[in-house]
Amino acid sequence: MSEQLAVPLTGWGNSAPISLPRLVVSRIGTMCLVELQKLRHDSTELVTRAIQPALWLLVFGETFTRLRVIPTGNVPYLDFLAPGILAQSALFVAIFYGIQIIWERDAGVLSKLMVTPTPRIALVTGKAFAASVRALIQALVVLVLAALLGVALTDNPLKLLAVAAVVILGSSFFCCLSITIAGLALTHDRLMGIGQAITMPLFFASSALYPLNLMPGWLRMFNHVNPLGYEVDALRGLLIGTPTQLGLDLGVLILSSMIMIMIASALLARLAR
Repeated sequence: MSEQLAVPLTGWGNSAPISLPRLVVSRIGTMCLVELQKLRHDSTELVTRAIQPALWLLVFGETFTRLRVIPTGNVPYLDFLAPGILAQSALFVAIFYGIQIIWERDAGVLSKLMVTPTPRIALVTGKAFAASVRALIQALVVLVLAALLGVALTDNPLKLLAVAAVVILGSSFFCCLSITIAGLALTHDRLMGIGQAITMPLFFASSALYPLNLMPGWLRMFNHVNPLGYEVDALRGLLIGTPTQLGLDLGVLILSSMIMIMIASALLARLAR
């Protein structure tokens, strides 16, 4: 009998490294499906979330295009602005995703997930990609609105796929940043306060609204460590064809997302207590 038991134990030990990627993929798929179901049952959220980027493009973009006070070379200011607003809308979707984690903790859902065989990194990665689903839908709304306003966007399908990948990476980073803040703050109010405190500095310290050469030196230095700045740069190069360091942008986004996933995974147990 002991020999019979030894076989499955050995098999389990050998299959554990193989099952981890499957668990991660399965968790990602499940979380993304849940998000799509939520959006299907409450489609008004898409409309309300579209109001802010619409105002940025219609009011701020159209006004400053006519004023011509921000030099953007041969690129119309509205075209320059559209990728930045796309990145901003994805940021606003992801940066408060930690609130959902706190709700799940209060409802007892998180503790139930923590006792399953699913690794913490799979849970966090699934949450990150679930936030990316919302961000991609938001990005599509912004792209359609920008096209209606006459922004000269690319129609290259490969570049559009790359845009989706950039949005996913950026949203994953900021979602995991939000989960990390939730693991430290532990309450809705603290998370909301910290999220609101860092959102606008991240946005204004990127090149979303103005070129880097217009920034003071200290702000330009901050942009170099701001993942949103790399996301905006990549989106602008892919969508309207401005010069960009796409390899560097993608490398920074991939590395920062991986690091933040690991940090959020480490803090998940503290949040579940």
